[in-house]
Amino acid sequence: MPVRPGLSPLDGLLFFPVTAFGPDGAFDPGAYRAHLDARLADGPAAVFAACGTGEFPALAPAEYERCVAVAVEAAGGRVPVVSGTGYGTALALDYARAAERAGADALLVLPPYGPEGGQDGLVRHITALAGATPLDLILYQRDRTAYDPGTVARLAGLPGVVGFKDGLGDLDRMLRTVSAVRAAGHQDFLFFNGMPTAEMTQLAYRAIGVPLYSSAVFCFAPDLALAFHRALAEDDRPALTTLVDVFLRPYVELRNRRPGYAVSLVKAATRAAGHPVGGVRAPLTEPEPAHLRELLDLVDRARTALA
Repeated sequence: MPVRPGLSPLDGLLFFPVTAFGPDGAFDPGAYRAHLDARLADGPAAVFAACGTGEFPALAPAEYERCVAVAVEAAGGRVPVVSGTGYGTALALDYARAAERAGADALLVLPPYGPEGGQDGLVRHITALAGATPLDLILYQRDRTAYDPGTVARLAGLPGVVGFKDGLGDLDRMLRTVSAVRAAGHQDFLFFNGMPTAEMTQLAYRAIGVPLYSSAVFCFAPDLALAFHRALAEDDRPALTTLVDVFLRPYVELRNRRPGYAVSLVKAATRAAGHPVGGVRAPLTEPEPAHLRELLDLVDRARTALA
């Protein structure tokens, strides 16, 4: 097994692959590997396998482990592989052990599922994970789960807790979190923008000290995702404005038309880009064909505008 490259430092575009399913609905390792190989050739900084875009909640435990193992094999130690974990603490630990066996470098800790335990409950959950796995942990707040800034600063002191990902979009709260962690002395702690289509908000996140972001666009239009990442690094405002106005804003408006489009529309566009990754599993549903055509037209218009 290749040596784990670790997560710090981490700099560059982050790849969140969709999980490939065959015509029978089963996990398709061959199609998944082809999707991974194609995007790894474009040079992402890390692979986040079996996470939100990869339909983590739809995967059975054995499928999950195999999915992560294929991602680790494809990455070959060139970049770290982060895999998702979630549900209650007992199941989260089971997924953590499966990720260890598969060779992952870190875990993206999705919000725990179950009775609301408040901040003390989150501390118990993360402390149990940190004490039971050698893998690095990235905490993820989204939906109804929100970490108080002080809670994040406290958890950042645990061995193996290396990062925090925000999917709420509350910039005031996130800035207070960044400040609290910094004030606690954790200067190398990693912060991620985890909003759907994070490119749309990354200018604002970068300004408050959150340099890393998820890119689902990279799955189906890597040239556009890389163009945005490059323009951001170079502070190329004309290119950023073009990408926002011609592609990202209308794409977000299209994505918001149906629940689940943050995954199902991405997966349909990935298929249209030549990757036979199959459909989404229930409870997600396939996008309207007209909506997929709109997205593909947006991609073409953005490429023309950049050219």
